[in-house]
Amino acid sequence: MDPVSKYSHPYQIMACDVDFMKKLKLSAAFNYFQEIAGLHADNLGIGFNRIYREFGVAWVLMRMRVDIERYPVWEEEVTIETWPQLPRKYDFDRDYIVRDAEGKAIMRAVSTWVIVDVATREIKKSEVIAIDYPPITVERAIECTLGKIKPQGQPQIAYKRVIGCSDIDMNGHINNSKYVDFIMDCFSVEDLKKYSAKSIQVNYLKESFPGDTIALYKNTDAAETGQVFVEGINEKDGSTVFNSRISILPSTCI
Repeated sequence: MDPVSKYSHPYQIMACDVDFMKKLKLSAAFNYFQEIAGLHADNLGIGFNRIYREFGVAWVLMRMRVDIERYPVWEEEVTIETWPQLPRKYDFDRDYIVRDAEGKAIMRAVSTWVIVDVATREIKKSEVIAIDYPPITVERAIECTLGKIKPQGQPQIAYKRVIGCSDIDMNGHINNSKYVDFIMDCFSVEDLKKYSAKSIQVNYLKESFPGDTIALYKNTDAAETGQVFVEGINEKDGSTVFNSRISILPSTCI
């Protein structure tokens, strides 16, 4: 296939990708976005295998925001489309839209990626994998800036999680979607029956590996405004592994 500006792919929502209410799990949505980004990167000639083999680098997700109009449900068929923006010095932005069978946009997402030296874990300049892009779609799925997340108030520990071998991906660290499951596990079943995420942003700050213990902290001081913050702290050195902001609404509204 010739390189394309926008790449689309159909998905059927499988039983393994839904929660106890038969709605698409946010972690599954992150997996879909990761997969289609990889497919489009292959189409553009900068897929995982090529950039690893030729340049010794790998794609790493740094930030992702997802806005939800409606959650697709078990056995529903959707189409996801994705497109990149022109890279900056170090960063690559990529956008996504999830459409239902009628073509209506039901989820939107924006992301920022970098390339990392596989041996040294150093972030490399985007020019390392410079290519001639097809015409760029300047439209953004969400008009926003993926900036720092600064929770207010005092976070409370929700639980601790020891990282296991099943949590890591082919880059040797925890896959980005796993952190989304960690975030959602900060809430009870009753919480999730009453409220749903209208939007979530996750900033990935530091790698973690099997054997690490991650303490999950939840901050609900701004819950009256519909904002909840969750961050993960590596107990080994006290570093922040990720932080996130979730905008919530009553489940009946989404």
